[in-house]
Amino acid sequence: MSTPDTELAARTRAVLDAAAGHVFGTEPGRLAAELHDVLVRTTDDGDRARVAAALARCWVYGGHAERAAELADEAVARAERSGDPELVADSLDARLAAHWGPDELGLRTEVAARLEEVAAHVLDPAARLRAHLWELHVACERLHVPGMHRHLRALEQLGGEWPRARFFALTRRWMYDALTGHVERAPEVIAAAEGAAADSGLADGWMVLRAMRGYTALLTDDLDTCAAVAEQMERFARSEGVPAVAAEAAWVWVGARRPDRVRSLLGELDGAVLQGLTRDVNFLLTVQCALEAALYVEHDVAAAAAGLLTPYEGRAVFNAGSTNFHGVTDDTLARAAALTGDPVRAAALRDRALTTYERIGAPWWHARLRAWQPTTTVSHPAARSFRFHPTSDGLWLVGQGAGRPVRELRGMGYLHRLLTHPEVPVPAIELASGGRGTVVQPPADTVIDRQAATAYRTRLSSIDEELDEAQRWADLGRLDRLSAERRALLDELAAASGLGGRLRGTGSTRERARVAATKAIATAIDRVAHVDDELGRHLRAAVRTGSDCSYSPARGDRVAWVLSE
Repeated sequence: MSTPDTELAARTRAVLDAAAGHVFGTEPGRLAAELHDVLVRTTDDGDRARVAAALARCWVYGGHAERAAELADEAVARAERSGDPELVADSLDARLAAHWGPDELGLRTEVAARLEEVAAHVLDPAARLRAHLWELHVACERLHVPGMHRHLRALEQLGGEWPRARFFALTRRWMYDALTGHVERAPEVIAAAEGAAADSGLADGWMVLRAMRGYTALLTDDLDTCAAVAEQMERFARSEGVPAVAAEAAWVWVGARRPDRVRSLLGELDGAVLQGLTRDVNFLLTVQCALEAALYVEHDVAAAAAGLLTPYEGRAVFNAGSTNFHGVTDDTLARAAALTGDPVRAAALRDRALTTYERIGAPWWHARLRAWQPTTTVSHPAARSFRFHPTSDGLWLVGQGAGRPVRELRGMGYLHRLLTHPEVPVPAIELASGGRGTVVQPPADTVIDRQAATAYRTRLSSIDEELDEAQRWADLGRLDRLSAERRALLDELAAASGLGGRLRGTGSTRERARVAATKAIATAIDRVAHVDDELGRHLRAAVRTGSDCSYSPARGDRVAWVLSE
């Protein structure tokens, strides 16, 4: 006869088995709800750690990493209380997955080292597999070649014991072969990986194998295979709504020499989509691939992508789990700088990227970049002409040529004011009041209080001192941690501060004007995009909103405006 406890235990096993089959990059659907239902009814530390870790990974795999951190932290705490090393290893794996973003490399380095230490003392091969995969990934992110070799070898040794580990060993060996120019071994390695995937019953092995074939074709100029794989990637990206796969598909279409298909996908990866990306595991991959594709066709998405990638100069780009190398950010940023008319910066970034490629032994990437030289004079396409003005019958004409009539919105007038005075900041309160005087009410409250702001600034001062010390001692882990903390504090202060660093009030006239102008302009740009997609993309990339608003197109983005009848 079943009891509530036995029923819960059976349900727990069932949902954990289901979670093991969740395909990376897909929405979890009902699985997340089922895991949560079990979690809230579970009190045992061990069982709760298992379910919390599975739910954390579920959210990460589904593209919602922001929901995972608290669950992963709870899993680690409860696993440690249980005293089960295998469970601690599983929970540390979940914590690493929950902190997979580009700004968390320092934390990832620490937790991966701890996972390796825990896993070294357990018999479970799955724990040792996860530890070596994470240590390999961190070594790849840091371009630490000896670390790559050590963990590749450890994976291959483990692969001799277990088909699942053999799949991971083969796929990562393929990655390193591709990075170092040994693509002649790719067919043999892919065939062996396909057999290991079949033997181990991996739920998402097919995705990795498809990518291996596509990127091998890209590196060997196999246009037909590139086209076939890009078609499959594009279909999956649209069916699942995954920007990272769409960006990868655009990059593989570049390998197929299909600029038409590249432009089609870039139309879906406009500046607004890229700006809305979460800084998670797929961020650098998505932006790097989108920029590669945009540079190939000189698409205006390049400016938005380069802006997002600039804070990550000098970083290596690998996709999830280091199954493929996507170059270094200095490479794409060099070519983007040349496209937008900054040959000096382009040359400096190019030299740095070439040095990196030479150090790690990446011949395909080195040869491609060496063949490209930034020119001292930049050739720009002819200026595009757009119409944007009101008509005598109360409509607006917007778009190319004669323009298309659209219904008036408040934000149209705001945009017209900004377009009339490019590069000139206009206060949001001036836009919202139509240039008329208005009573400026003081803020009812502030986003953060003054005591907190003072504490933030004090901590920033001490961080700067600690950064100097870490740089002198070449303590890379500490440098990453301190830099991440510094960026977070600066972001908090920036969000809470207005002109001159004063705390922004949540209920002030200026704050209400900022919110109103931002919403009105965004709504107007959406309306414009419905009738002229190219103009909509340009405005999203070039219009800045906030306490001050402005129209600031990227250098080299030449537009001729017709602003009156």
